[in-house]
Amino acid sequence: MAKKFSAKFRRFNLETHRDFGFFFSALIIIYSISGIALNHINEWNADFIIKKKEIKIDKGLTRETLSEKQMMKYSLLVDEDHFKVYDYPTKDQVKIYYDNATLHLNFTDGTGKYEKISRRPFIYETNLIHRNGIKGWKWVSDIFAVMLIFITLTGMFIVKGKYGISGRGKWYVIAGTVLPIIAVILAGIFA
Repeated sequence: MAKKFSAKFRRFNLETHRDFGFFFSALIIIYSISGIALNHINEWNADFIIKKKEIKIDKGLTRETLSEKQMMKYSLLVDEDHFKVYDYPTKDQVKIYYDNATLHLNFTDGTGKYEKISRRPFIYETNLIHRNGIKGWKWVSDIFAVMLIFITLTGMFIVKGKYGISGRGKWYVIAGTVLPIIAVILAGIFA
């Protein structure tokens, strides 16, 4: 009777581990990719691509002499074929606005500074999911976290014998626990 129960439990454990593993595989990959991107937030902008360009503008240009035709000329130099609006933050500057971009012309130093921001394809969306940036997503994220625990625990009991959790598997679990414990201790010390 105990053997029959053990065999049924083992089969159930294996099947649920396999099926939930398949079901959550896309989320595991998405969270892993965005986790790597967000881990390196200090080295690169994980959400946006920022394109910058500097241009030279005509000498002697002033707020009074600048025309919309000239603004279009400078816009074309930064690959923009139309602008939305413009304003004058100071008497010797004009800021031209485009879709997700600006061109800041400085009459005094004769330069134009262009900056365009666009979403990083695929990574922006994965980061949005990872940071729970979608309304109501935190509940999906909570369920996913619980299921990751479940998948991990069921995985621990798939292999039995000397390679399973009662054999060398326990040593891998203990070794794998050391790194997070060290991180928690260091975080407490250096926080």
